[in-house]
Amino acid sequence: MLEKFSKEAGMRVISTEEITKNIKEMCIEANYELSLDVKRKIYEKADTESDPLGKQILIQLKKNMEIAETENIPICQDTGMAVVFIKIGQNVKIEGENLEDAINEGIRQGYTEGYLRKSVVNDPIERINTKDNTPGVIHYEIVPGDKVELTVAPKGFGSENMSRICMLKPADGIEGIKETILETVQLAGPNACPPIVVGVGIGGTFEKCALLAKKALTRELGCHNKIPYVRELEKEMLEKINQLKIGPAGLGGDTTALGINIETYPTHIAGLPVAVNICCHVNRHKNRII
Repeated sequence: MLEKFSKEAGMRVISTEEITKNIKEMCIEANYELSLDVKRKIYEKADTESDPLGKQILIQLKKNMEIAETENIPICQDTGMAVVFIKIGQNVKIEGENLEDAINEGIRQGYTEGYLRKSVVNDPIERINTKDNTPGVIHYEIVPGDKVELTVAPKGFGSENMSRICMLKPADGIEGIKETILETVQLAGPNACPPIVVGVGIGGTFEKCALLAKKALTRELGCHNKIPYVRELEKEMLEKINQLKIGPAGLGGDTTALGINIETYPTHIAGLPVAVNICCHVNRHKNRII
């Protein structure tokens, strides 16, 4: 009994009320202001784009971004379906209501108080709008420590609809992965609202590679994977994607993609799952640690 008490005494208590508050604020912030890494890339490409029309479009994207931030309005009319990644430290005790309810309450408050478009329907076939953008898609992870890390990434569906999962054979190897990435971007063309950010997941299982690709979109642009061959693959594929000349808004130019992030995971001897999750230039994600 004394041992149980001492263990509980070492736990850090975080209330679901605090989680709700943070999720609400992050939903609004993510939709009003892009993260610094994405902003920097758009500014950089607006300066270096050689195609006159492409350059004009990138300058317009810059102005749109600045207006949204200054006037506290959404960067894009599609304010996305809220995706939440939550890492919970093993030494954290969550007190209050059900955690999932608390997260969805934060989404509800954020999309209501932030005057963000409600895009979620209650059933994929019946399609009745839930009118508060809930439920979100929530991914949980238990990690060491006594903190909770929240990442909110609202995902618009113009680009989401252009994403793919391909179950390659091991014999397809790295060349098959390259072909899959390029083919996916080519098929997306102007429909994904380029310039895009490309998240790629390789390995795991059918669902794991999709999750890896989604998480890859939240990694800082220009911060390459630590695995040498993956880092080189990111650099090579960004160059090849931009050589497609799809360009800003799909009207031609040097800037088809702002970046590509690739994540890997161990897989089965018989498989090589690859997921490509495309995001438009409005690559929204906010991160906080409680």
